[in-house]
Amino acid sequence: MRDNERLSEKGLQVTAQRLAVLRAVHARPHATTDDVIALASADIGAISRQSVYDALATLVEHGVLRRIQPVGSPALYEDRINDNHHHVICRICGVVADVDCAVGDTPCLTAADSMGFAIDEAEVAYWGRCPSCLTQGLEATLSDPATSRRARSTVSK
Repeated sequence: MRDNERLSEKGLQVTAQRLAVLRAVHARPHATTDDVIALASADIGAISRQSVYDALATLVEHGVLRRIQPVGSPALYEDRINDNHHHVICRICGVVADVDCAVGDTPCLTAADSMGFAIDEAEVAYWGRCPSCLTQGLEATLSDPATSRRARSTVSK
């Protein structure tokens, strides 16, 4: 489905800013707000930070984009939504990749004790070292994923 159709389907006004934000997130899954600003600016020219923040908030609120925030990272945005996928994050360089839900009938949605909640989504983050950091022999302190990584350079797979 085209971006303008996705916006219209959600009852949102189609604007150049929203379309640029969608294209930016599609081009760089797990993008930070700064990534989106840079890509949207390159796409349409001048776009204010506030316009990007507003567009991201609206698109997340209406289920067009998904916002995730791994421990120790800025908010990240993606357009892969409504499939209950998870993420694997390198604790050294911060690279983020999508991981499909474990096999079976969404076992991650079956909590040992739901505490009376009707659970419909789970956010799972797997932490480790990416192939590049493994190849380089880089080590991380495994105690705290937020402090064991180097400064996140916003690299996405």
